[in-house]
Amino acid sequence: MKQKIRAAARARLDQDFVIVARTDARGVEGFEAALDRARRYLAAGADVIFPEALESRDEFASFRRVIEAPLLANMTEFGRSPLLSVGELDRLGYRIALFPVTAQRAALKAAGWALDEISRSGSQKGMLDSVQTRADLYDLLGYEGYEARDRAYFGGS
Repeated sequence: MKQKIRAAARARLDQDFVIVARTDARGVEGFEAALDRARRYLAAGADVIFPEALESRDEFASFRRVIEAPLLANMTEFGRSPLLSVGELDRLGYRIALFPVTAQRAALKAAGWALDEISRSGSQKGMLDSVQTRADLYDLLGYEGYEARDRAYFGGS
């Protein structure tokens, strides 16, 4: 991993390109091994350290005290790490937080609910007050801007 980080750092053409190095050592070799790897990754040129599977708030705090670099926290549900809020992570010194599948899990649960309702009642009519309206979708997508651009490009009204 050190060689990969070193190669990426040497090949970097844009100083805004950030190298994030993830260590999974905590779950396999222990907390000290994760710290050791983080130190080696920083020496090789990593900009941010991503310590995966820290097991307590105290471990998040201890990692921060030892590693002097930007840190990334993974707040995936049902993992080894406790689910800390953005505020807690900020107070602990973590500047980046991932919530990698939260929205997907919520969307899939809602999709299951919708399909159950359609299966039960034979229609989506009973859930219209619980779904996103067309207007809200178009607003979210900025649809009117695309529509105006297409009219200008293709002509017509």
